[in-house]
Amino acid sequence: MSEKIEQEKIASELEAVETQEWLESLDYVLETGGLERVKRLLHQLQVHAQQAGLQLPFSANTPYINTIPFEKQPPFPGSREIERRIKSMVRWNAMAMVVRANRADRDIGGHISSYASSATLYEIGFNHFFRGRGGGQRGDQIYFQGHSAPGMYARAYMERRIHVEMLRNFRNELQEDGGLSSYPHPWLMPDFWEFPTVSMGLGPIMAIYQARFNRYLEDRGLLPRDPDAKVWAFLGDGETDEPESLGAISLAVREQLDNLIFVINCNLQRLDGPVRGNGKIIQELEAIFRGAGWNVIKVIWGDDWDSLLTRDTDGVLVQRMGDVVDGEYQKYTVAGGEYIREHFFGTDPRLREMASHLSDEQLHRMRRGGHDPEKVYAAYKAAVETRGQPTVILAKTIKGYGLGELGEGRNVTHKQKELNENELREFRARFGIPLSDEDVPGTPFYRPPEESPESQYLHEHRQNLGGYVPSRTVTCPPLRTPPESLFEEFYQGTDGRPVSTTMVYVRILSKLLRDRSFGPMIVPIVPDEARTFGMEALFRQCGIYSHVGQLYEPVDADSLLYYKEAKDGQILEEGINEAGSMASFISAGTAYATHGINTMPFFTYYSMFGFQRIGDLVWAAADMRCRGFLIGATAGRTTLAGEGLQHQDGHSHVLALPVPNLMAYDSAFAYELAVILREGIYRMAEAQESVFYYITVTNQNYAMPPMPQDRGIKEGILKGMYKFRSADNPAAPLRAQLFGSGAIMNEVLEARKILAESFEVESDVWSVTSYKALQNDGIEVERWNMLHPTEPSRTPYVSACLADAQGVFVMASDYMKVLGNAMARWFPKLPVILGTDGFGRSDGRRALRDFFEVDARHIVFATLSALFQEGKISADVMQRAMAELEINPDKANPMTS
Repeated sequence: MSEKIEQEKIASELEAVETQEWLESLDYVLETGGLERVKRLLHQLQVHAQQAGLQLPFSANTPYINTIPFEKQPPFPGSREIERRIKSMVRWNAMAMVVRANRADRDIGGHISSYASSATLYEIGFNHFFRGRGGGQRGDQIYFQGHSAPGMYARAYMERRIHVEMLRNFRNELQEDGGLSSYPHPWLMPDFWEFPTVSMGLGPIMAIYQARFNRYLEDRGLLPRDPDAKVWAFLGDGETDEPESLGAISLAVREQLDNLIFVINCNLQRLDGPVRGNGKIIQELEAIFRGAGWNVIKVIWGDDWDSLLTRDTDGVLVQRMGDVVDGEYQKYTVAGGEYIREHFFGTDPRLREMASHLSDEQLHRMRRGGHDPEKVYAAYKAAVETRGQPTVILAKTIKGYGLGELGEGRNVTHKQKELNENELREFRARFGIPLSDEDVPGTPFYRPPEESPESQYLHEHRQNLGGYVPSRTVTCPPLRTPPESLFEEFYQGTDGRPVSTTMVYVRILSKLLRDRSFGPMIVPIVPDEARTFGMEALFRQCGIYSHVGQLYEPVDADSLLYYKEAKDGQILEEGINEAGSMASFISAGTAYATHGINTMPFFTYYSMFGFQRIGDLVWAAADMRCRGFLIGATAGRTTLAGEGLQHQDGHSHVLALPVPNLMAYDSAFAYELAVILREGIYRMAEAQESVFYYITVTNQNYAMPPMPQDRGIKEGILKGMYKFRSADNPAAPLRAQLFGSGAIMNEVLEARKILAESFEVESDVWSVTSYKALQNDGIEVERWNMLHPTEPSRTPYVSACLADAQGVFVMASDYMKVLGNAMARWFPKLPVILGTDGFGRSDGRRALRDFFEVDARHIVFATLSALFQEGKISADVMQRAMAELEINPDKANPMTS
């Protein structure tokens, strides 16, 4: 046995010598050949090993230490002491803002801990990297983490951009002297915030597509190239569980977006507990991003650890760092130095000896990398200098850093909104805030005098970087609306030739793209359905954008409408990706604010896969005052034949109702679409209103009539309703008012004909172009009347249109009945409403419209039923109608079947 032990000892010693020789050889190659030579050598060794049959285990991870070692850190360019004092004051004011708000109202909410953990990450950016738009430079786009908003307000107060009353009114926006919104909201603070980020996951995906859109503008010659302009996205490690956070990271690599930097604040905690208590979130994220091709920079350990790592010649410390799971690291934060000595260093005698010179207090105060200004500066500098790929910085921090025993690193810290007097005094002492013991309990805001070194340093650095951020300044000149002549062909109808409203839309878009002034500003966006929508002619006309051009010959190169990619291509072909397409829409629709360029996105997609799939992004677009056209193609529950339940849209217009600045239209005819599009262009590009449009078009072909010549037709189209056709015999004893929209207008017109020929009922036909516009008008009028009771009442537009209307009222659409109900109370009498509530089916249009009871037959029967209820026709007529129209009174209810 002793001989075997001796042999194993000799083998181990030989292995150690051999390993040392390999390491020394690698050091020699590194010294003489440089990093690239080492990379090539290691790659050759890996190939050689695989050829010899050795299967190496894959790992995208590097050791659990800083990517940039101490000896590679660049010199810190600023004053550490002054920056520390500035950061401490910002910390105090951010904390005081939330504490004061919750003393006044315990239900008001707010967050302290997120900014407390990320203050260094932001302050290094503010002092050295974040570029404003002054001095003629483009500036950066910065997606600030939403829960860190108090820190941004506190810094703006230090910069004298926000007055003290606004801080006092944090989360009390409706006060007379102004207040501050809870999170970043451009709609609420249009001169301050650019990007809403607090709906978790949206900031990262919007940042990726913003960086790509910046490159698109450069490649198309609409924006000067600036390699120093960056897009920064700040997010938390818990936020990366949202699919949108990581779902588009491969795009950033494909597009070589070296203008993009993610900073992930890895404080290891979600709202309820650890992000990965039994794992290591930094290592997990490193593998994901490195696997996708990102440049990954880990900032894990502060400078307190540098001397220990230098002494770690046998790697035992690095091994221990990698073995400990995040839940245990969180425990170290709250348990104190004695616990750290016993449970971290005490597992190996070599580790225990390594920390023997450090007191328990020193062990407890050893900083994580995200709280070390020099480590963060080194990471940011490396990130902005990286070329050819995006960068992600994984910065390890402590949630609630500095908040004392009740907040720092604990599971409840996300909800912490109050500190007691002892905690406030500890906070004051720890960060050196010049307040007396008597002042501390009142949590006063503190700002040094204008002439102080801190104020001067702060202003000087921001001026050198181009001005203050966050800041939203709109300096975009109006864009002329294309002339009326461009749209006139669509006012004339198609002279009997059947076309779909989708075909009409594509024709209008094609003409707009040729307009010398407006055309270059159009950004067509499509999620891999261009051929479905008949848009393939635009491939050759405009080209599909690709940063690298077209490196292959497409298989359809010999055809007229081949798939043409180009570096200056205009179309953003996003693949099967509605979320990414919407993020591109937002980037293009807000370029007037971010770049002063009046681009106008036209995002065309299956209407079913809009609001119900990406409604959160639509809401963010509204918050950002986005402009552009959302075109819901293949719309209508019964108009999209064959596709079935998951594709047939009967509710997108219902989902459009809650978005305050979204105009929603369902066009039936070519001239309606032309009028709506031209008005939208005028309002958004020329008048520069903060609105955007949702317009549904269908794939059903039918002859497009010319626009009626009656006065006020265009006004009616835009207001939401107009009379399309009057009764042939207005004096007839049996009268009806029929309302239709979209493709169902054809069923309404057929119903009008049947009613007249078979039942002697004369009908007026109304085209409803916007249920939302009619509802908003009625609500606005009702509100005005309520608030002005002593003044003459106003009349809703619907009521004014129908003031002299005779007979019964019947509404039919390819959407849910709630749309008709939303405007019904302003009718002279309650209408009968037909719609498509329920799940779709795979079948043809005729069968679908019969199933949902919105075809001409059911419109006729609904009209006769209303007349019967009023005693205008007999039961015999109803029996005859039921037989002739083949109405089945016992059929299943489509809403529930």
